[in-house]
Amino acid sequence: MKRPKLKKASKRITCSKRYKIQKKVREHNRKLKKEAGKKGVGKRAKKDPGVPNIAPFKDEVLREAGERKLKIEEEKEKNRLEKIEQRAKRKLEKDVSTSETEKPKAKRARLDKVHKDERELAKKSAHNRYTKQFLCSEINKIIDTADVILEVLDARDPLGYRCPQLEEAVLTSPGNKKLVLVLTKIDLVPQENVDSWIRRLEQEFPVVAFKASTQIVDKTVQEKKKRLPDAVLDKSRAALSSGNLCLLGLLESFLATSKEESILKVGVLGFPNVGKSSLVNTMKGIRACPAGVKRGITKTTQDVFILKNLKLYDSPGLVASPSNPPASLALRSLRVEDGEDNMLEAVKTLLKQCDKVQVMLQYNVPDFRNSLEFLALFAKKRGYLAKGGVVNMERSATAFLDDWTGAKLSYHSRVENLSLPPYLSDAVVTENKSGWNLNKLKTGNAATLRGVKFPNKASSISVISKGPTAGLLNATDLPNPAPLPQDKDVEKEVEEPEQVEETKELQKTDEELQKTSDKELQKTSDKNKGNKVQFKLGPVDISLSTVKTDDAYDFNTDFK
Repeated sequence: MKRPKLKKASKRITCSKRYKIQKKVREHNRKLKKEAGKKGVGKRAKKDPGVPNIAPFKDEVLREAGERKLKIEEEKEKNRLEKIEQRAKRKLEKDVSTSETEKPKAKRARLDKVHKDERELAKKSAHNRYTKQFLCSEINKIIDTADVILEVLDARDPLGYRCPQLEEAVLTSPGNKKLVLVLTKIDLVPQENVDSWIRRLEQEFPVVAFKASTQIVDKTVQEKKKRLPDAVLDKSRAALSSGNLCLLGLLESFLATSKEESILKVGVLGFPNVGKSSLVNTMKGIRACPAGVKRGITKTTQDVFILKNLKLYDSPGLVASPSNPPASLALRSLRVEDGEDNMLEAVKTLLKQCDKVQVMLQYNVPDFRNSLEFLALFAKKRGYLAKGGVVNMERSATAFLDDWTGAKLSYHSRVENLSLPPYLSDAVVTENKSGWNLNKLKTGNAATLRGVKFPNKASSISVISKGPTAGLLNATDLPNPAPLPQDKDVEKEVEEPEQVEETKELQKTDEELQKTSDKELQKTSDKNKGNKVQFKLGPVDISLSTVKTDDAYDFNTDFK
Protein backbone atom coordinates (compact mmCIF):
# COMPACT_ATOMS: atom_id res chain seq x y z
CA MET A 1 0.00 0.00 0.00
CA LYS A 2 1.29 3.38 -0.97
CA ARG A 3 1.42 5.71 1.99
CA PRO A 4 0.96 9.47 1.67
CA LYS A 5 3.99 11.71 1.02
CA LEU A 6 6.00 8.75 -0.38
CA LYS A 7 7.08 8.39 -4.03
CA LYS A 8 7.08 4.55 -4.07
CA ALA A 9 4.95 1.96 -2.35
CA SER A 10 6.55 -0.12 0.41
CA LYS A 11 7.68 -3.70 -0.30
CA ARG A 12 6.93 -4.90 3.24
CA ILE A 13 4.57 -7.87 3.49
CA THR A 14 3.25 -9.97 6.29
CA CYS A 15 5.28 -12.91 7.58
CA SER A 16 2.62 -15.49 6.69
CA LYS A 17 2.66 -14.34 3.09
CA ARG A 18 6.45 -14.39 2.92
CA TYR A 19 6.67 -17.91 4.38
CA LYS A 20 4.05 -19.14 1.96
CA ILE A 21 6.05 -17.77 -1.02
CA GLN A 22 9.24 -19.41 0.22
CA LYS A 23 7.44 -22.73 0.62
CA LYS A 24 6.09 -22.54 -2.92
CA VAL A 25 9.56 -21.79 -4.30
CA ARG A 26 11.07 -24.78 -2.45
CA GLU A 27 8.38 -27.10 -3.77
CA HIS A 28 8.90 -25.78 -7.31
CA ASN A 29 12.66 -26.32 -7.17
CA ARG A 30 12.20 -29.80 -5.73
CA LYS A 31 9.86 -30.65 -8.60
CA LEU A 32 12.31 -29.40 -11.24
CA LYS A 33 15.16 -31.39 -9.67
CA LYS A 34 13.04 -34.53 -9.59
CA GLU A 35 12.14 -34.22 -13.31
CA ALA A 36 15.80 -33.54 -14.20
CA GLY A 37 16.85 -36.64 -12.28
CA LYS A 38 14.38 -38.76 -14.23
CA LYS A 39 15.76 -37.44 -17.52
CA GLY A 40 19.38 -37.74 -16.37
CA VAL A 41 20.18 -34.11 -17.05
CA GLY A 42 21.75 -33.15 -13.77
CA LYS A 43 23.92 -36.24 -13.41
CA ARG A 44 27.68 -35.86 -13.79
CA ALA A 45 29.18 -37.51 -16.83
CA LYS A 46 31.08 -40.65 -16.01
CA LYS A 47 34.79 -40.68 -16.73
CA ASP A 48 36.00 -43.04 -19.40
CA PRO A 49 37.93 -45.76 -17.55
CA GLY A 50 39.79 -46.71 -20.70
CA VAL A 51 40.87 -50.18 -21.69
CA PRO A 52 42.04 -52.27 -18.77
CA ASN A 53 45.46 -53.90 -18.94
CA ILE A 54 44.07 -57.38 -18.54
CA ALA A 55 41.81 -57.02 -21.62
CA PRO A 56 42.88 -59.14 -24.57
CA PHE A 57 43.90 -57.39 -27.78
CA LYS A 58 44.32 -54.06 -25.97
CA ASP A 59 46.64 -52.64 -28.59
CA GLU A 60 44.23 -53.38 -31.46
CA VAL A 61 41.29 -51.78 -29.61
CA LEU A 62 43.31 -48.62 -28.93
CA ARG A 63 44.47 -48.47 -32.54
CA GLU A 64 40.86 -48.74 -33.84
CA ALA A 65 39.72 -46.04 -31.44
CA GLY A 66 42.48 -43.72 -32.66
CA GLU A 67 41.62 -44.35 -36.32
CA ARG A 68 37.95 -43.63 -35.61
CA LYS A 69 38.89 -40.35 -33.92
CA LEU A 70 41.08 -39.29 -36.85
CA LYS A 71 38.27 -40.09 -39.30
CA ILE A 72 35.81 -37.89 -37.39
CA GLU A 73 38.30 -35.02 -37.35
CA GLU A 74 38.91 -35.35 -41.11
CA GLU A 75 35.17 -35.15 -41.82
CA LYS A 76 34.88 -32.03 -39.66
CA GLU A 77 37.76 -30.40 -41.52
CA LYS A 78 36.24 -31.31 -44.89
CA ASN A 79 32.89 -29.76 -43.95
CA ARG A 80 34.68 -26.63 -42.76
CA LEU A 81 36.51 -26.24 -46.09
CA GLU A 82 33.30 -26.78 -48.06
CA LYS A 83 31.57 -24.02 -46.09
CA ILE A 84 34.50 -21.68 -46.79
CA GLU A 85 34.29 -22.40 -50.55
CA GLN A 86 30.54 -21.82 -50.63
CA ARG A 87 30.97 -18.56 -48.76
CA ALA A 88 33.62 -17.40 -51.24
CA LYS A 89 31.43 -18.40 -54.19
CA ARG A 90 28.45 -16.41 -52.86
CA LYS A 91 30.70 -13.42 -52.29
CA LEU A 92 31.99 -13.63 -55.88
CA GLU A 93 28.45 -13.77 -57.31
CA LYS A 94 27.48 -10.79 -55.21
CA ASP A 95 30.48 -8.82 -56.50
CA VAL A 96 29.59 -9.68 -60.13
CA SER A 97 26.00 -8.52 -59.65
CA THR A 98 27.11 -5.27 -58.04
CA SER A 99 29.60 -4.67 -60.87
CA GLU A 100 26.82 -5.12 -63.44
CA THR A 101 24.67 -2.57 -61.68
CA GLU A 102 27.61 -0.15 -61.63
CA LYS A 103 28.04 -0.39 -65.43
CA PRO A 104 27.38 2.70 -67.57
CA LYS A 105 23.76 3.53 -68.33
CA ALA A 106 24.15 2.94 -72.07
CA LYS A 107 25.50 -0.56 -71.53
CA ARG A 108 22.74 -1.37 -69.06
CA ALA A 109 20.16 -0.06 -71.54
CA ARG A 110 21.56 -2.36 -74.24
CA LEU A 111 21.39 -5.34 -71.88
CA ASP A 112 17.81 -4.47 -70.92
CA LYS A 113 16.88 -4.24 -74.60
CA VAL A 114 18.39 -7.67 -75.27
CA HIS A 115 16.48 -9.20 -72.37
CA LYS A 116 13.28 -7.51 -73.53
CA ASP A 117 13.73 -8.86 -77.07
CA GLU A 118 14.27 -12.35 -75.68
CA ARG A 119 11.07 -12.12 -73.61
CA GLU A 120 9.09 -10.84 -76.59
CA LEU A 121 10.46 -13.64 -78.76
CA ALA A 122 9.46 -16.25 -76.17
CA LYS A 123 5.99 -14.70 -75.89
CA LYS A 124 5.64 -14.64 -79.67
CA SER A 125 6.65 -18.29 -79.98
CA ALA A 126 4.07 -19.23 -77.34
CA HIS A 127 1.45 -17.15 -79.15
CA ASN A 128 2.25 -18.78 -82.48
CA ARG A 129 0.97 -22.03 -81.10
CA TYR A 130 -2.58 -20.69 -81.24
CA THR A 131 -2.62 -19.81 -84.93
CA LYS A 132 -5.66 -19.91 -87.20
CA GLN A 133 -4.65 -23.35 -88.44
CA PHE A 134 -4.56 -24.63 -84.86
CA LEU A 135 -8.01 -23.15 -84.11
CA CYS A 136 -9.47 -24.69 -87.26
CA SER A 137 -8.09 -28.10 -86.28
CA GLU A 138 -9.61 -27.80 -82.78
CA ILE A 139 -13.05 -26.98 -84.22
CA ASN A 140 -12.86 -29.89 -86.69
CA LYS A 141 -12.00 -32.26 -83.83
CA ILE A 142 -15.15 -31.20 -81.97
CA ILE A 143 -17.30 -31.63 -85.08
CA ASP A 144 -15.94 -35.15 -85.57
CA THR A 145 -16.24 -36.15 -81.88
CA ALA A 146 -19.55 -34.59 -80.76
CA ASP A 147 -22.99 -36.10 -81.28
CA VAL A 148 -24.85 -32.78 -80.89
CA ILE A 149 -23.55 -29.33 -81.88
CA LEU A 150 -24.83 -26.21 -80.10
CA GLU A 151 -24.29 -23.18 -82.33
CA VAL A 152 -24.31 -20.23 -79.94
CA LEU A 153 -25.78 -17.01 -81.39
CA ASP A 154 -25.93 -13.55 -79.90
CA ALA A 155 -29.61 -12.57 -79.69
CA ARG A 156 -28.71 -8.99 -80.63
CA ASP A 157 -27.76 -10.11 -84.15
CA PRO A 158 -28.57 -13.83 -84.58
CA LEU A 159 -28.32 -13.81 -88.35
CA GLY A 160 -24.92 -12.15 -88.29
CA TYR A 161 -23.51 -14.70 -85.84
CA ARG A 162 -24.54 -17.69 -87.95
CA CYS A 163 -21.80 -19.50 -89.86
CA PRO A 164 -23.07 -21.32 -92.99
CA GLN A 165 -19.81 -23.27 -93.33
CA LEU A 166 -20.17 -24.67 -89.82
CA GLU A 167 -23.81 -25.66 -90.32
CA GLU A 168 -23.05 -27.36 -93.64
CA ALA A 169 -20.09 -29.24 -92.14
CA VAL A 170 -22.21 -30.52 -89.23
CA LEU A 171 -25.16 -31.60 -91.38
CA THR A 172 -23.01 -33.33 -93.98
CA SER A 173 -20.65 -35.09 -91.54
CA PRO A 174 -21.17 -38.84 -91.01
CA GLY A 175 -22.90 -40.07 -87.86
CA ASN A 176 -26.27 -38.30 -88.16
CA LYS A 177 -25.20 -35.36 -86.01
CA LYS A 178 -27.77 -32.88 -84.71
CA LEU A 179 -27.56 -29.09 -84.71
CA VAL A 180 -29.28 -26.82 -82.17
CA LEU A 181 -29.27 -23.00 -82.10
CA VAL A 182 -28.84 -21.31 -78.71
CA LEU A 183 -29.81 -17.62 -78.41
CA THR A 184 -27.69 -16.07 -75.66
CA LYS A 185 -27.80 -12.59 -74.07
CA ILE A 186 -31.58 -12.38 -74.48
CA ASP A 187 -31.72 -9.91 -71.57
CA LEU A 188 -30.13 -7.26 -73.85
CA VAL A 189 -32.81 -7.41 -76.57
CA PRO A 190 -36.47 -6.29 -76.47
CA GLN A 191 -38.89 -9.14 -75.89
CA GLU A 192 -40.75 -8.63 -79.17
CA ASN A 193 -37.50 -8.96 -81.09
CA VAL A 194 -36.56 -12.18 -79.23
CA ASP A 195 -39.97 -13.74 -79.93
CA SER A 196 -39.70 -12.85 -83.61
CA TRP A 197 -36.22 -14.31 -83.94
CA ILE A 198 -37.23 -17.56 -82.19
CA ARG A 199 -40.20 -18.00 -84.57
CA ARG A 200 -37.95 -17.21 -87.54
CA LEU A 201 -35.13 -19.62 -86.59
CA GLU A 202 -37.49 -22.44 -85.54
CA GLN A 203 -38.28 -22.93 -89.22
CA GLU A 204 -34.77 -24.37 -89.71
CA PHE A 205 -33.39 -25.71 -86.39
CA PRO A 206 -34.49 -26.22 -82.76
CA VAL A 207 -33.90 -22.94 -80.88
CA VAL A 208 -33.19 -22.55 -77.14
CA ALA A 209 -33.43 -19.14 -75.43
CA PHE A 210 -30.64 -18.75 -72.89
CA LYS A 211 -29.37 -16.17 -70.44
CA ALA A 212 -26.04 -17.06 -68.81
CA SER A 213 -24.87 -15.96 -65.39
CA THR A 214 -21.76 -13.79 -65.37
CA GLN A 215 -21.18 -14.12 -61.62
CA ILE A 216 -20.22 -17.82 -61.59
CA VAL A 217 -17.31 -18.41 -59.15
CA ASP A 218 -14.92 -21.28 -58.51
CA LYS A 219 -15.83 -24.30 -56.45
CA THR A 220 -13.55 -23.26 -53.57
CA VAL A 221 -15.24 -19.86 -53.34
CA GLN A 222 -18.66 -21.52 -53.24
CA GLU A 223 -17.55 -23.81 -50.41
CA LYS A 224 -16.29 -20.81 -48.42
CA LYS A 225 -19.64 -19.07 -48.88
CA LYS A 226 -21.47 -22.15 -47.65
CA ARG A 227 -19.50 -22.07 -44.39
CA LEU A 228 -20.65 -18.55 -43.62
CA PRO A 229 -23.76 -18.56 -41.40
CA ASP A 230 -25.20 -15.32 -42.78
CA ALA A 231 -24.60 -16.00 -46.49
CA VAL A 232 -26.76 -13.75 -48.69
CA LEU A 233 -28.11 -15.11 -51.98
CA ASP A 234 -27.05 -12.95 -54.91
CA LYS A 235 -30.17 -12.09 -56.91
CA SER A 236 -28.68 -9.41 -59.13
CA ARG A 237 -29.39 -9.30 -62.84
CA ALA A 238 -25.89 -10.56 -63.73
CA ALA A 239 -26.02 -13.47 -61.26
CA LEU A 240 -29.38 -14.87 -62.39
CA SER A 241 -29.51 -17.36 -65.24
CA SER A 242 -32.38 -18.58 -67.41
CA GLY A 243 -32.76 -21.36 -69.93
CA ASN A 244 -30.24 -23.79 -68.38
CA LEU A 245 -32.98 -26.11 -67.10
CA CYS A 246 -34.70 -26.03 -70.49
CA LEU A 247 -31.48 -26.92 -72.33
CA LEU A 248 -30.59 -29.63 -69.82
CA GLY A 249 -34.06 -31.17 -70.08
CA LEU A 250 -33.88 -31.09 -73.89
CA LEU A 251 -30.54 -32.94 -73.93
CA GLU A 252 -31.75 -35.48 -71.35
CA SER A 253 -34.89 -36.22 -73.38
CA PHE A 254 -32.80 -36.68 -76.53
CA LEU A 255 -30.48 -39.04 -74.66
CA ALA A 256 -33.46 -41.04 -73.41
CA THR A 257 -34.93 -41.43 -76.90
CA SER A 258 -31.61 -42.33 -78.52
CA LYS A 259 -30.82 -46.01 -78.93
CA GLU A 260 -27.26 -45.75 -77.64
CA GLU A 261 -26.93 -45.55 -73.86
CA SER A 262 -23.36 -44.19 -73.86
CA ILE A 263 -22.21 -40.68 -72.96
CA LEU A 264 -23.83 -37.87 -74.98
CA LYS A 265 -21.09 -35.58 -76.32
CA VAL A 266 -22.21 -32.01 -76.99
CA GLY A 267 -19.97 -29.47 -78.72
CA VAL A 268 -20.43 -25.73 -78.08
CA LEU A 269 -19.34 -23.70 -81.13
CA GLY A 270 -19.67 -20.10 -82.25
CA PHE A 271 -17.78 -16.90 -82.97
CA PRO A 272 -15.62 -15.23 -80.27
CA ASN A 273 -17.34 -13.43 -77.38
CA VAL A 274 -20.73 -14.98 -78.08
CA GLY A 275 -20.99 -16.65 -74.65
CA LYS A 276 -19.79 -20.25 -75.15
CA SER A 277 -17.73 -20.51 -71.94
CA SER A 278 -20.40 -18.70 -69.92
CA LEU A 279 -22.98 -21.22 -71.18
CA VAL A 280 -20.80 -24.16 -70.05
CA ASN A 281 -20.17 -22.54 -66.64
CA THR A 282 -23.88 -21.87 -66.14
CA MET A 283 -24.77 -25.47 -67.00
CA LYS A 284 -22.07 -26.78 -64.64
CA GLY A 285 -22.87 -24.34 -61.82
CA ILE A 286 -19.21 -23.47 -61.18
CA ARG A 287 -16.47 -21.66 -63.08
CA ALA A 288 -15.12 -24.62 -65.04
CA CYS A 289 -13.93 -22.63 -68.10
CA PRO A 290 -12.24 -19.20 -68.25
CA ALA A 291 -14.59 -16.46 -69.47
CA GLY A 292 -14.51 -12.69 -69.68
CA VAL A 293 -15.06 -9.55 -71.76
CA LYS A 294 -11.69 -9.92 -73.50
CA ARG A 295 -11.98 -11.59 -76.90
CA GLY A 296 -10.38 -14.94 -77.58
CA ILE A 297 -9.78 -16.15 -74.01
CA THR A 298 -10.51 -19.79 -74.87
CA LYS A 299 -7.63 -21.13 -76.98
CA THR A 300 -8.01 -24.90 -76.67
CA THR A 301 -10.80 -27.45 -76.32
CA GLN A 302 -11.97 -28.28 -72.79
CA ASP A 303 -14.44 -31.02 -71.87
CA VAL A 304 -16.74 -30.60 -68.84
CA PHE A 305 -19.04 -33.29 -67.43
CA ILE A 306 -22.48 -31.88 -66.60
CA LEU A 307 -23.93 -35.29 -65.70
CA LYS A 308 -22.52 -38.80 -65.65
CA ASN A 309 -23.75 -39.37 -69.20
CA LEU A 310 -23.58 -35.78 -70.53
CA LYS A 311 -20.35 -34.03 -71.52
CA LEU A 312 -19.94 -30.53 -73.01
CA TYR A 313 -16.96 -29.42 -75.13
CA ASP A 314 -15.96 -25.77 -74.77
CA SER A 315 -14.22 -24.62 -77.94
CA PRO A 316 -12.27 -21.60 -79.22
CA GLY A 317 -14.05 -19.10 -81.45
CA LEU A 318 -14.61 -19.66 -85.13
CA VAL A 319 -12.16 -18.06 -87.56
CA ALA A 320 -13.91 -15.46 -89.72
CA SER A 321 -13.12 -15.10 -93.39
CA PRO A 322 -11.54 -11.79 -94.48
CA SER A 323 -14.09 -11.63 -97.32
CA ASN A 324 -16.86 -10.61 -94.89
CA PRO A 325 -18.15 -7.03 -94.93
CA PRO A 326 -16.19 -4.60 -92.73
CA ALA A 327 -19.30 -3.92 -90.65
CA SER A 328 -19.66 -7.62 -89.72
CA LEU A 329 -16.01 -7.86 -88.72
CA ALA A 330 -16.12 -4.62 -86.75
CA LEU A 331 -19.29 -5.63 -84.90
CA ARG A 332 -17.47 -8.67 -83.46
CA SER A 333 -14.04 -6.94 -83.32
CA LEU A 334 -12.56 -9.83 -85.29
CA ARG A 335 -10.07 -7.79 -87.29
CA VAL A 336 -9.07 -5.86 -84.16
CA GLU A 337 -8.36 -9.11 -82.33
CA ASP A 338 -6.21 -10.39 -85.20
CA GLY A 339 -4.30 -7.12 -85.34
CA GLU A 340 -5.39 -6.45 -88.94
CA ASP A 341 -7.48 -3.36 -88.18
CA ASN A 342 -7.17 -0.33 -85.97
CA MET A 343 -9.59 0.16 -83.08
CA LEU A 344 -10.44 3.66 -84.30
CA GLU A 345 -11.41 2.30 -87.71
CA ALA A 346 -13.64 -0.33 -86.07
CA VAL A 347 -15.39 2.37 -84.02
CA LYS A 348 -15.89 4.46 -87.15
CA THR A 349 -17.42 1.48 -88.99
CA LEU A 350 -19.76 0.69 -86.09
CA LEU A 351 -21.02 4.26 -85.78
CA LYS A 352 -21.96 4.25 -89.48
CA GLN A 353 -24.27 1.27 -88.89
CA CYS A 354 -26.26 3.00 -86.11
CA ASP A 355 -28.57 5.94 -85.76
CA LYS A 356 -26.67 8.90 -84.32
CA VAL A 357 -29.59 9.99 -82.12
CA GLN A 358 -29.86 6.54 -80.52
CA VAL A 359 -26.11 6.48 -79.83
CA MET A 360 -26.31 9.94 -78.25
CA LEU A 361 -29.18 8.86 -76.00
CA GLN A 362 -27.51 5.57 -75.08
CA TYR A 363 -24.18 7.12 -74.05
CA ASN A 364 -25.62 10.50 -72.98
CA VAL A 365 -23.24 12.55 -75.13
CA PRO A 366 -23.94 15.70 -77.19
CA ASP A 367 -23.99 15.85 -80.97
CA PHE A 368 -20.73 14.85 -82.68
CA ARG A 369 -19.42 15.26 -86.22
CA ASN A 370 -17.21 12.19 -86.58
CA SER A 371 -15.94 9.16 -84.69
CA LEU A 372 -12.94 10.95 -83.18
CA GLU A 373 -15.15 13.62 -81.66
CA PHE A 374 -17.48 10.94 -80.31
CA LEU A 375 -14.56 9.08 -78.68
CA ALA A 376 -13.36 12.34 -77.12
CA LEU A 377 -16.81 13.04 -75.66
CA PHE A 378 -17.13 9.42 -74.56
CA ALA A 379 -13.73 9.54 -72.84
CA LYS A 380 -14.64 12.72 -70.95
CA LYS A 381 -17.93 11.14 -69.89
CA ARG A 382 -16.22 8.01 -68.56
CA GLY A 383 -13.17 9.81 -67.18
CA TYR A 384 -10.62 8.25 -69.53
CA LEU A 385 -8.14 11.11 -69.24
CA ALA A 386 -4.36 10.96 -69.14
CA LYS A 387 -1.98 13.27 -67.33
CA GLY A 388 -2.76 16.90 -67.99
CA GLY A 389 -6.37 16.23 -68.97
CA VAL A 390 -5.44 14.69 -72.34
CA VAL A 391 -8.08 12.35 -73.73
CA ASN A 392 -7.02 8.69 -73.86
CA MET A 393 -8.44 7.72 -77.25
CA GLU A 394 -7.16 4.13 -77.20
CA ARG A 395 -8.80 3.34 -73.86
CA SER A 396 -12.01 5.01 -74.98
CA ALA A 397 -12.14 2.92 -78.18
CA THR A 398 -11.40 -0.28 -76.24
CA ALA A 399 -14.23 0.42 -73.79
CA PHE A 400 -16.63 1.17 -76.65
CA LEU A 401 -15.81 -2.10 -78.43
CA ASP A 402 -16.09 -4.05 -75.15
CA ASP A 403 -19.62 -2.68 -74.70
CA TRP A 404 -20.63 -4.01 -78.12
CA THR A 405 -19.00 -7.43 -77.85
CA GLY A 406 -19.65 -7.97 -74.14
CA ALA A 407 -22.91 -8.49 -72.27
CA LYS A 408 -23.59 -4.83 -71.54
CA LEU A 409 -24.92 -2.77 -74.45
CA SER A 410 -28.49 -3.27 -75.68
CA TYR A 411 -28.93 -3.30 -79.44
CA HIS A 412 -31.08 -5.32 -81.81
CA SER A 413 -31.39 -6.13 -85.50
CA ARG A 414 -34.52 -6.35 -87.62
CA VAL A 415 -35.92 -9.83 -88.29
CA GLU A 416 -35.68 -10.80 -91.95
CA ASN A 417 -37.57 -13.57 -93.74
CA LEU A 418 -35.02 -15.20 -96.00
CA SER A 419 -35.17 -18.35 -98.07
CA LEU A 420 -33.46 -21.52 -96.94
CA PRO A 421 -29.77 -21.83 -97.85
CA PRO A 422 -28.74 -24.47 -100.42
CA TYR A 423 -27.49 -26.96 -97.81
CA LEU A 424 -30.85 -26.86 -95.98
CA SER A 425 -33.62 -28.72 -97.71
CA ASP A 426 -36.98 -29.74 -96.24
CA ALA A 427 -35.76 -33.32 -95.80
CA VAL A 428 -32.61 -32.15 -93.92
CA VAL A 429 -34.67 -29.89 -91.64
CA THR A 430 -37.10 -32.69 -90.83
CA GLU A 431 -34.30 -35.16 -90.14
CA ASN A 432 -32.47 -32.71 -87.88
CA LYS A 433 -35.62 -32.05 -85.83
CA SER A 434 -36.33 -35.75 -85.33
CA GLY A 435 -35.54 -37.07 -81.86
CA TRP A 436 -36.16 -33.73 -80.09
CA ASN A 437 -39.11 -33.03 -77.82
CA LEU A 438 -40.20 -29.81 -79.52
CA ASN A 439 -43.31 -29.33 -77.36
CA LYS A 440 -41.21 -29.46 -74.22
CA LEU A 441 -38.75 -27.05 -75.82
CA LYS A 442 -41.53 -24.59 -76.64
CA THR A 443 -42.88 -24.59 -73.07
CA GLY A 444 -39.33 -24.24 -71.71
CA ASN A 445 -38.62 -21.20 -73.90
CA ALA A 446 -41.88 -19.60 -72.79
CA ALA A 447 -40.93 -20.12 -69.13
CA THR A 448 -37.47 -18.68 -69.82
CA LEU A 449 -38.87 -15.55 -71.43
CA ARG A 450 -41.24 -15.02 -68.49
CA GLY A 451 -38.34 -15.04 -66.03
CA VAL A 452 -36.15 -12.50 -67.84
CA LYS A 453 -36.35 -8.73 -67.51
CA PHE A 454 -36.09 -7.29 -71.03
CA PRO A 455 -35.06 -3.73 -71.92
CA ASN A 456 -37.40 -1.23 -73.50
CA LYS A 457 -37.26 -0.97 -77.28
CA ALA A 458 -36.75 2.79 -77.07
CA SER A 459 -33.54 2.31 -75.04
CA SER A 460 -32.10 -0.23 -77.50
CA ILE A 461 -30.01 0.73 -80.54
CA SER A 462 -31.23 -0.51 -83.91
CA VAL A 463 -28.47 -2.07 -86.05
CA ILE A 464 -28.55 -3.14 -89.70
CA SER A 465 -27.59 -6.80 -90.02
CA LYS A 466 -25.19 -7.72 -92.81
CA GLY A 467 -26.29 -11.36 -93.03
CA PRO A 468 -24.46 -14.55 -92.01
CA THR A 469 -20.73 -14.33 -91.34
CA ALA A 470 -18.53 -16.65 -93.39
CA GLY A 471 -16.12 -18.77 -91.39
CA LEU A 472 -13.04 -20.86 -92.14
CA LEU A 473 -12.87 -24.50 -91.06
CA ASN A 474 -9.87 -25.69 -93.07
CA ALA A 475 -6.31 -24.38 -92.99
CA THR A 476 -6.15 -24.61 -96.78
CA ASP A 477 -8.92 -22.02 -97.09
CA LEU A 478 -6.84 -19.37 -95.34
CA PRO A 479 -5.96 -16.64 -97.86
CA ASN A 480 -2.37 -15.65 -98.53
CA PRO A 481 -1.46 -12.01 -97.80
CA ALA A 482 -1.88 -10.04 -101.00
CA PRO A 483 1.12 -7.96 -102.16
CA LEU A 484 0.80 -4.23 -101.72
CA PRO A 485 0.24 -2.27 -104.97
CA GLN A 486 3.28 -0.28 -106.00
CA ASP A 487 1.35 2.33 -107.93
CA LYS A 488 -1.14 4.44 -106.02
CA ASP A 489 -3.43 4.74 -109.04
CA VAL A 490 -3.87 0.97 -109.45
CA GLU A 491 -6.76 0.68 -106.99
CA LYS A 492 -9.10 3.61 -106.45
CA GLU A 493 -11.63 3.48 -103.65
CA VAL A 494 -15.22 4.49 -104.31
CA GLU A 495 -16.03 7.73 -102.54
CA GLU A 496 -18.99 7.73 -100.20
CA PRO A 497 -21.48 10.63 -100.04
CA GLU A 498 -19.90 11.86 -96.82
CA GLN A 499 -16.47 11.97 -98.45
CA VAL A 500 -17.88 13.84 -101.47
CA GLU A 501 -19.30 16.52 -99.16
CA GLU A 502 -16.01 16.78 -97.32
CA THR A 503 -14.09 17.22 -100.60
CA LYS A 504 -16.49 20.00 -101.67
CA GLU A 505 -15.92 21.82 -98.40
CA LEU A 506 -12.18 21.36 -98.78
CA GLN A 507 -12.32 22.84 -102.31
CA LYS A 508 -14.10 25.93 -100.98
CA THR A 509 -11.58 26.39 -98.21
CA ASP A 510 -8.71 25.88 -100.69
CA GLU A 511 -10.06 28.66 -102.92
CA GLU A 512 -10.38 31.02 -99.96
CA LEU A 513 -6.87 30.22 -98.77
CA GLN A 514 -5.53 30.75 -102.30
CA LYS A 515 -7.11 34.23 -102.44
CA THR A 516 -5.74 35.25 -99.05
CA SER A 517 -2.28 33.96 -99.96
CA ASP A 518 -2.30 35.97 -103.22
CA LYS A 519 -3.21 39.13 -101.26
CA GLU A 520 -0.41 38.57 -98.77
CA LEU A 521 2.09 38.00 -101.59
CA GLN A 522 0.99 41.27 -103.23
CA LYS A 523 1.48 43.18 -99.94
CA THR A 524 4.95 41.77 -99.38
CA SER A 525 5.98 42.58 -102.94
CA ASP A 526 4.78 46.23 -102.50
CA LYS A 527 6.78 46.62 -99.32
CA ASN A 528 9.97 45.21 -100.80
CA LYS A 529 10.00 47.29 -104.01
CA GLY A 530 12.45 49.84 -102.62
CA ASN A 531 14.89 47.31 -101.27
CA LYS A 532 17.86 46.04 -103.21
CA VAL A 533 17.33 42.40 -102.49
CA GLN A 534 13.94 40.89 -103.18
CA PHE A 535 12.79 37.35 -102.48
CA LYS A 536 10.32 35.70 -104.79
CA LEU A 537 8.01 33.26 -103.01
CA GLY A 538 7.01 30.04 -104.79
CA PRO A 539 3.41 28.89 -105.16
CA VAL A 540 1.86 27.15 -102.17
CA ASP A 541 0.73 23.57 -102.88
CA ILE A 542 -2.66 23.13 -101.25
CA SER A 543 -4.17 20.70 -103.76
CA LEU A 544 -6.57 17.95 -102.80
CA SER A 545 -3.89 15.29 -103.36
CA THR A 546 -2.15 16.37 -100.14
CA VAL A 547 -5.34 16.50 -98.08
CA LYS A 548 -6.67 13.47 -96.24
CA THR A 549 -10.41 13.10 -96.35
CA ASP A 550 -10.85 10.84 -93.31
CA ASP A 551 -12.57 11.86 -90.09
CA ALA A 552 -9.35 13.08 -88.45
CA TYR A 553 -8.76 16.73 -87.54
CA ASP A 554 -8.05 18.74 -90.68
CA PHE A 555 -6.11 22.01 -90.35
CA ASN A 556 -7.54 23.65 -93.47
CA THR A 557 -11.20 23.09 -92.60
CA ASP A 558 -11.22 23.46 -88.82
CA PHE A 559 -8.71 26.27 -88.32
CA LYS A 560 -9.98 29.78 -89.07
